[in-house]
Amino acid sequence: MSINPKTTAAIGDHPLHPMLIPFPVAFLVGAPIADLAFIGTGDGFWARAAMWLIGAGIVMALVAAAAGFTDFFSEPRIRRLNDAWYHMVGNLAAVVLALVNFYLRYAQGAEAAIKPWGVVLSLVVVGILLFTGWKGWEMVYRHHVAVLDAPGQTSSEPVNPHHGGESHRRAA
Repeated sequence: MSINPKTTAAIGDHPLHPMLIPFPVAFLVGAPIADLAFIGTGDGFWARAAMWLIGAGIVMALVAAAAGFTDFFSEPRIRRLNDAWYHMVGNLAAVVLALVNFYLRYAQGAEAAIKPWGVVLSLVVVGILLFTGWKGWEMVYRHHVAVLDAPGQTSSEPVNPHHGGESHRRAA
């Protein structure tokens, strides 16, 4: 058995979730920037850009979530981590708020929905993503989720705890 909690959604030894999360984060962080550009310039392009950034962020968040859920529900040691629960629930909240934001913009028109609720929702989503990103960092760097147990080990190799296992880590 692996010392560290392992990922099950992977290509080879590369976990999928960390490869996918930059996309929704970039899209959803870009939305309030586009909102502020619209507020500053009045150019409707920025309002439409923000709406489609939110839409793309939602789609990519669902793709990243599929990999994250696979890891979360396949590895009991991940489910035992409080940081994993904060990460998952926070990201679900961010996606729900992004869905509300997208719906408001779609229903009311991209320009009409920005002030005040569109930009507020966009900024709240970014705040949540900062928190959940921090929790994701904690999972990898503090709890070693999806980190191979020994230098040079592949996920298919068993770990010999007397040869490599914990020796590369700093003592707690």
